[in-house]
Amino acid sequence: MTPENRTRSAVGGSEPTHRARARVEASDIPATGAWRPEHGAGRRQFADIGALHLEAGGRLPHVTLAYQTWGELNAARDNAILVCHALTGDSHVAGPAVPGHATAGWWSTIVGPGLAIDTDRWFVVAANVLGGCQGSTGPSSPAPDGSPWGSRFPSITIRDQVAAELELTDRLGIAQWAHIVGGSMGGQRVLEWAVTAPSRVRSIAVIASGAQSTADQIAWGHAQLAAIQLDPNFRGGDYYDAGPGQGPHAGLALARRIAHTTYRSAEELETRFGRLPQHAEEPMLGGRFAVQSYLDHHGTKLALRFDANSYATLTRSMLTHDVGRDRGGVEAALAEVTADTLVIAVDSDRLFLPRESERIAAAVPGAGPVRYLRSPYGHDGFLIEHEQVTRHLGGFLRQVARS
Repeated sequence: MTPENRTRSAVGGSEPTHRARARVEASDIPATGAWRPEHGAGRRQFADIGALHLEAGGRLPHVTLAYQTWGELNAARDNAILVCHALTGDSHVAGPAVPGHATAGWWSTIVGPGLAIDTDRWFVVAANVLGGCQGSTGPSSPAPDGSPWGSRFPSITIRDQVAAELELTDRLGIAQWAHIVGGSMGGQRVLEWAVTAPSRVRSIAVIASGAQSTADQIAWGHAQLAAIQLDPNFRGGDYYDAGPGQGPHAGLALARRIAHTTYRSAEELETRFGRLPQHAEEPMLGGRFAVQSYLDHHGTKLALRFDANSYATLTRSMLTHDVGRDRGGVEAALAEVTADTLVIAVDSDRLFLPRESERIAAAVPGAGPVRYLRSPYGHDGFLIEHEQVTRHLGGFLRQVARS
């Protein structure tokens, strides 16, 4: 790969990857990027699901879930699909960036009319996860005393998140989801759904995910949590009254840099950036390599739209994920899954290794072989390889529609 070729985007092949980016001043970054009502609801709807008792003990006295829908629920109410987002995703699966939604939909090439999840055929629902920061109850939400939960927000698990989504399902009047799909943390919730409430799920797709966290994932997550907690502006989690530039944006951005490295493959980073300097910067004189600028950019982007407490809360829920907890182990739990199951892995994934997908497919009755996305991009391949996802998921859903 020549240096000239390395300056072309590995995704689109048309943009220089080491282009100069406008710097965001630290003083312009808010203490939290959490959604606020004054930002406008956008396409969100809100469901108050009442109190929620938590797996680790304790109770949230009042829980709200923000969600969005696409398509129409049919008269039989049997064409509903639940899409579960990943760690820093939200309910805005499809659609442009508009007031109330700072970014465009994260799966707009998969969800929509005539696409793999065809909204002319399916009624699609996506909820911002419990513990998130885009309209659902989380650390940045008001506690009963009116101030943000902050450090007082209790520990939650993937199982708690699914319990909240079950309450939402009841309020939507959906007896059974035709399909539940998700990647990464979303895939963890998909599996938990299938084990917790098998009668409520007809089929599932688990993408680039696992049945329980691994030591490697826990290690990477530990570094991210430390990055946030060691930021002096984190203040133990109580920073919501801080002014712009005074919140834990540095720690959150560092956590994102660490995470984003695990989301992409070494091959992609080498092919895309190599040892190129960033624009006119000179690494020998303290300047950055292009790959460093790339990670800095993604860290800042996240700090502008996410909340440090939510990032920590959701990371911990991923690290404690174990579908076999109190169920006799992973294999025993997965053996109870009755939903038709599609398992998809990314062959270059270094965060959720393909063997984790193979374990799921081997343990779920009738799951069939793992389908692979052949991709240089690593874990993020499930968000990038739209044609391959469409082939596997779209074909599976056509079978579901005929069943």
